[in-house]
Amino acid sequence: MSTTITQAAVMIVAGALATLFIFAVASEAVSGAPFILAHKKVSLTKLSSGTERVSVTIDVYNQGSGTAYDVTLTDDSWDQGVFYFVTGNTSKSWEKVHAGSAVSHSFELESGKKMTYYGSPSRITYRVASKSKLQEAYSTPILPLEILSEKVGEAKLGLVKFTVKIWIPYFCGAYCGTLC
Repeated sequence: MSTTITQAAVMIVAGALATLFIFAVASEAVSGAPFILAHKKVSLTKLSSGTERVSVTIDVYNQGSGTAYDVTLTDDSWDQGVFYFVTGNTSKSWEKVHAGSAVSHSFELESGKKMTYYGSPSRITYRVASKSKLQEAYSTPILPLEILSEKVGEAKLGLVKFTVKIWIPYFCGAYCGTLC
């Protein structure tokens, strides 16, 4: 019986703390503070040279009601033993990002190693006008990247091409009297 009461008390306290946290975040957004959200997107392109190009774009949004100052984006999760830079770099700074606006940063890498790569979120630091301490935000994580792997769609397409190469000449030779 006392265990049930203790668990109920813990749940009530946890619920109250969660509610306080939500109100604190909401009041911060209403009070003229910036609220930074970032979305990290990655696309892969196989190249004829036997490498794979990795295109990275990070969109940074200020969803708050105040301006974010000294905004710095850093994305150092790319292992230099696996990837080499083609264009751009992994960091970018902006003097300010106004409320309701967005900025974006892109760069490209290449890799010649076949592997599954697990990247981490990008880090964004910014300053709020009313606070001296830098604030931190993180981008969305990316899904594991299958570098130089055979894609399921490509494998199925290869099977279809192979089947068509065998079947069409047989069909045309047997039924049409000519080879297509």
